[in-house]
Amino acid sequence: MNRFDFTPYRRTTVGFDRLFDLLENSSRATQNENYPPFNIERLSENEYRITIAVAGFTPAEIDITAQQNMLIVTGAKQSENNDNRDFMHMGIANRNFERRFQLADHVHVSDAQLSDGLLNVSLLREIPEALKPRKIEISATVSPAIEDDAADSDRPDVKKKSA
Repeated sequence: MNRFDFTPYRRTTVGFDRLFDLLENSSRATQNENYPPFNIERLSENEYRITIAVAGFTPAEIDITAQQNMLIVTGAKQSENNDNRDFMHMGIANRNFERRFQLADHVHVSDAQLSDGLLNVSLLREIPEALKPRKIEISATVSPAIEDDAADSDRPDVKKKSA
């Protein structure tokens, strides 16, 4: 296994612990986490869609939970009586699953739809107004010496110095 050491970066950065933890944990992921297959798509700057292939699952067998920067999609097949069926080949996966997706701050689920064996989960990033970048106006202050010279030049009784 190929692991990257983030220790030097942890020493010189502040507030990125969660990011480094995510990177370290993703490298430890097991190879069994490839079911069901999924796509993550960026639709616009603030819109995303996760598409999960859930062939054979009904909406009642799928549960979507969003909690604190985590999206959890679980599928639990209701018990079917497969004992009486004689499969010559069984290539369609018929097992329970749980998929976890780490979400960035201010990303929430806006919609979920199941169609043609694909579960589409729409995500939207909404940054609060207080956290959006804003332009700061710079006010100019005039020092008292410059202010006195400016005031004197406006008065007709004060003679201007000639160079």
